[in-house]
Amino acid sequence: MNEKQPHNESQELIEAAAAADVTGWGFSWLEGRATEERPPWGYSKLLAKQLETARVALDLDTGGGEVLNEAPVMAAEQHATEGWPPNLEVARATLGPRGVQVHSADHHHPLPFADATFDLVTSRHPVTPRWSEIARVLVPGGEYFAQHVGPGSAYELTEFFYGQPSAADRNSRAPDVETRAANAAGLVIDELQTARLRMEFFDIGAVVWILRKCVWWVPDFDVHTYRERLLAMDARIRREGSFVAHSTRHLVRARRP
Repeated sequence: MNEKQPHNESQELIEAAAAADVTGWGFSWLEGRATEERPPWGYSKLLAKQLETARVALDLDTGGGEVLNEAPVMAAEQHATEGWPPNLEVARATLGPRGVQVHSADHHHPLPFADATFDLVTSRHPVTPRWSEIARVLVPGGEYFAQHVGPGSAYELTEFFYGQPSAADRNSRAPDVETRAANAAGLVIDELQTARLRMEFFDIGAVVWILRKCVWWVPDFDVHTYRERLLAMDARIRREGSFVAHSTRHLVRARRP
C-alpha cells in the first residue's frame, strides 16, 4: 500500500495540472508550488512610468492584459495586441473597461496599424520581437521598451523532457543577436540589461502546468506522451525536494531615430 501511495499521488497531481486553466498570463496557480526569482529592474514599475507620459502607446503580445493592467495610468490612447484567441478574450475583458483597444494580431501578418502611429511600443515577453514592424509603427523619436525572454531560458526543463536543443536554438534570443536585428531594422538600442534567475518546482503538477502554459519549452508536450519522464521527474523532486532550472531575461530600451 505504501509503495503505491506516491504513484497515486503523482497521478493525481499530473491529472489536476493537465485539467487546470492556463489561459491569460497570470501565474497564481503556482503559488506555493513553484518560485522564480524576479529581475532586479522591476519591469512593471518602469512600464508604469513610461505610460504616464505616452500619448499613443501599443502593448504587444499582452497575454491576458495582466501586466499592462497593473499600470495605474495608461497612455492617453492605449492599444494592445494578442494572437491567441483564449488570451484575446481575457485581455478584452480585463483591459476593455479601462479604455484599452485590444486587437487580434498574429506573427504571420503585419501589425494592423499605419506607419508612425505610436510614440511608445511595449511588451513583456513577446513571442518573437518583430523589429521591422516595431520600427514601422513607431514615430520618429518613438521608443520601444520591453522585457524579453533570453537565451536558453528554462534550459534544464527542456533538456530533461526533450533532449538537448541545438546551439542555434539556445542562442536564438541572445541579446547580441537581437541587438543586431534591431539595428538592421533601423532602431538604436539605448539600454540593455540581462539577468539569469533561479526557478524551483516543488511538485510534478507545477511542472505539468508550466509546460502547458509555456509551450515553446517542450513543443509537443502532453502528459500521455511524456508520462515516463514525468514520473522520473516526480521521483527526483520527491528525492531532492525540488527541480531547479534557470530563466534568462533582458530589459531592452530602443528608439527610432
